Amino acid sequence: MSHFQFQTVSNIISGLGSIYELKQLLQQQSFKKLLLVTDAGMIKQQLHLTIIEILETIQLDYVIYSNVQADPPEHIVLDAVQFAKNEKVDIVLGFGGGSSLDVAKIIAILAHSEQSQTLQDLYGINNAKHPRLPLFLVPTTAGTGSEVTPISIVTTGETTKTGIVSPVLFADVAILDATFTQNLPAHITAATGIDAMVHAIEAYTSKIKKNPYADMLAKQALRLLNNNLSQVLADGQNLEARQNMLVGSMLAGQAFANAPVAAVHALAYPLGGHFHISHGHSNALVLTEVLKFNASNTKQLYAELMCWLDPKSTGSTDGLCDLFIDHMQNHLDKSGLILKLKDLNVPENKLEQLANDAMLQTRLLQNNPRELQLQDARQIYEAIYA
Repeated sequence: MSHFQFQTVSNIISGLGSIYELKQLLQQQSFKKLLLVTDAGMIKQQLHLTIIEILETIQLDYVIYSNVQADPPEHIVLDAVQFAKNEKVDIVLGFGGGSSLDVAKIIAILAHSEQSQTLQDLYGINNAKHPRLPLFLVPTTAGTGSEVTPISIVTTGETTKTGIVSPVLFADVAILDATFTQNLPAHITAATGIDAMVHAIEAYTSKIKKNPYADMLAKQALRLLNNNLSQVLADGQNLEARQNMLVGSMLAGQAFANAPVAAVHALAYPLGGHFHISHGHSNALVLTEVLKFNASNTKQLYAELMCWLDPKSTGSTDGLCDLFIDHMQNHLDKSGLILKLKDLNVPENKLEQLANDAMLQTRLLQNNPRELQLQDARQIYEAIYA
């Protein structure tokens, strides 16, 4: 067995109503002021009120930063960090989708009174260093897995995204309570669910750091997501299925935190950067074509995943591989998501630029099981255009 390393969040709490365990966790330490990091949508829906009730019950002072945007740009991140510094907070709680959790991670580093690093210093792999503030994360979507990853993604230009990857970004505590996800619109449920599936698939086929621990998590994640996505799309109030999705997303997050994602994400990022298509939706758009492209190098792995999802599946390796790709396409067809770039008002003359930008995602492309060239990226975008 080849050498591997596996890291994850040390304390994960999962279950309906598990948010109330936050009270005891906070009381165990003498915090003075908590920063709740979220977005305007969470405030409008009043989803944060349960957390506020807990904070007020234990008389812990708090402030709220709710200006987080999807695909957070640098100026929002810096504004949030400055807000935290001004308020002299000593613990950060991220609450929301992946963007809020990603911003919370960065705040925890840069708002520490003894931290000398700047945001620019953090970009790349293993550049973020201690010290940081205590960090709790509570996801409200079953998709990014950000609550258990050492990754934050920042929009660094008009159309470009840059990653911060470091074990320092692993939270101290992740709390998974599907109560917060039950009122998600169907299109967000679908997009985030597909995103989590992509995490599991790409972790299982990751070229450089694939390992048995991540494989185990990826398979279990994919089974949970596969078995429950259609249920939550049919009935958003199905809390058991919602919790299963949240756990599946978390397991996929643990998997790809250690066996990183690849070409699906590399081709998805430019779609979000140029056309503000959500991350999960962008992944859904390119997923099937990337699976087809990779199949020559991954047919055995795709066949294994198909047999895992449906033990009754039979046939040759090639046949099972094709069946797996068809199975994922079936999820996409039932998702309700728009699956053609033309229908999303993406101009055809932008496909070359999208392909060029995708090739800049070298951190991701190095993990792909088959080398992807510029012409391959262009062909994938052309295949999903109309």
